[in-house]
Amino acid sequence: MSHLDDIPSTPGKFKMEKSPFIHSRMRWHWQSSLAKLTFWSIVFFCLILIFFFRSPSSNPLLQDPYRRSLRTYNWGGPAWEKRVRSSARVRSRNGFSVLVTGAAGFVGTHVSSALKKRGDGVLGLDNFNDYYDPSLKRARQELLERSGVFIVEGDINDSALLMKLFEVVAFTHVMHLAAQAGVRYAMENPGSYVHSNIAGFVNLLEVCKSANPQPAIVWASSSSVYGLNNKVPFSEKDRTDQPASLYAATKKAGEEIAHTYNHIYGLSLTGLRFFTVYGPWGRPDMAYFFFTRDILKRKPIPIFEAANHGTVARDFTYIDDIVKGCLAALDTAEKSTGTGGKKKGPAQLRVYNLGNTSPVPVSTLVSILERLLKVKVKRNIMKLPRNGDVQFTHANVSLAQRELGYKPTTDLQTGLKKFVKW
Repeated sequence: MSHLDDIPSTPGKFKMEKSPFIHSRMRWHWQSSLAKLTFWSIVFFCLILIFFFRSPSSNPLLQDPYRRSLRTYNWGGPAWEKRVRSSARVRSRNGFSVLVTGAAGFVGTHVSSALKKRGDGVLGLDNFNDYYDPSLKRARQELLERSGVFIVEGDINDSALLMKLFEVVAFTHVMHLAAQAGVRYAMENPGSYVHSNIAGFVNLLEVCKSANPQPAIVWASSSSVYGLNNKVPFSEKDRTDQPASLYAATKKAGEEIAHTYNHIYGLSLTGLRFFTVYGPWGRPDMAYFFFTRDILKRKPIPIFEAANHGTVARDFTYIDDIVKGCLAALDTAEKSTGTGGKKKGPAQLRVYNLGNTSPVPVSTLVSILERLLKVKVKRNIMKLPRNGDVQFTHANVSLAQRELGYKPTTDLQTGLKKFVKW
């Protein structure tokens, strides 16, 4: 037992002896206890560090698949830089050198192909995530590589990679199409939308603002920003402060972020609000795609109805029309006015609807597929769930028509026929 046990529990009745021996013993015990405490604190701290770095569930770099992705790509070196320069080399008079983010995506693949075909230099960037089957993205990658477009595998949140790309190539334009898509998936994985659609966009703009020269930027917003707006058709002047989904909210946030970087840094920015894009090489999570797949498997098709048997309709826009709008936005984009992150004067800031102007009920979409596939469809009428989907979308494209020369020419019947053939 310690000599401290001899001290009475009642204070004030014990007078400590002034013995050198007692003082010596107490000092020795105090130093010994302090040494032990220090030793075990160090041991405990080391164990925590070992557990932290070895445990996948405790290490945030390993736990978060989006942050982890930044560490899994290999890039750099003379051979890599040669491929980057070759892909981005302009081959037509007055052509652009364009960085296309999300190049292995649906719209990204078609836009990259069209740019390359007309002689622009094109470099793709994509992280090949598994939101849907990555094999489709790899097939698109092979398609683009045959036409001379190199897709760098990397994340738009990787600042070092983006800065390296701008160091190797002086891009005149950026077509920013990388994003976490889908309305319903936001209820399962909200972090992926913040990571890609907000943090990724900011990271890209940070790199672009510091580039010299600064590129002009065209980027994909979405018709979803109109949210619960009941006024139709949707106009760029309509309110967009009632998002019905997290996806819509991140796209709306992107528009506000674009305004900020335009105002402070002089970046030329054009936002394009896409309306339900469809066609060959499309996304498997889109209704027209999985309806076609399920019809061929003789599965029943869910048809959603709004309240009071209201019709659910979409302004389906064929991919070729969207591509024409994207290229027109690039062609009319003015140069950014900043240098090295400092604004020199007012810069262009625009937002356009790119739609087909002809909303079609989802039930009509199913009927068209039924005729094209020659399969009788069993319909399951269901109530529209509260998962972020809206009842209808309808684009007013008069502004895009006036300023971009945009004019959609493909109706749903023709577009679906091409998709089914693909």
